[in-house]
Amino acid sequence: MRAFIAVDVDSRLSYKIQKIQKELKKTRAPLKMVEPENLHFTFKFFGEISSSHADQIISTMQEKLEKYQSFPLHIKGTGVFPKMDYMRVIWLGIEDPNRFSELQKDLDQEFAKMGFKKEKSYIPHLTIARVKGPQNKELLKEKVMELESVEIGEMTLEKLVLKKSELTPVGPIYTDVKEFFI
Repeated sequence: MRAFIAVDVDSRLSYKIQKIQKELKKTRAPLKMVEPENLHFTFKFFGEISSSHADQIISTMQEKLEKYQSFPLHIKGTGVFPKMDYMRVIWLGIEDPNRFSELQKDLDQEFAKMGFKKEKSYIPHLTIARVKGPQNKELLKEKVMELESVEIGEMTLEKLVLKKSELTPVGPIYTDVKEFFI
């Protein structure tokens, strides 16, 4: 299965994120918005994994998360990948991401022992749109910069989810495989 670990966005914040997406749409740039039910922070993308790898991931998650406690995440500010002059992804960030990054790095080391590629420079982010072409690039750039320090709100990171991703012509379908509470 094609799998990843995610932190789902608190549904109470979804409407604020949708408001940001509407602002981005006003630029008339060719954007594919992430559906509200698919909003998440990708913690680790594995790609295609076997059921034995899934079992290893599950036991590692259960073991490692025992030493962690839930903590607040303050969603704030927009950013882009790979760079402003060549936007492919528009995302929302986390203010003071240290605890999130520390947890990600700790788990990533365990996943590397299983043969998964280690993240080079992980930036905690919540993808809200994908840029599908260069039309209205300047307007989009202005809008992203205008939203650079937008406040979305606070949620608590209290669980991580192993998800299966099925790619379809209308977009990905995510299915929860296993939830891990902190």
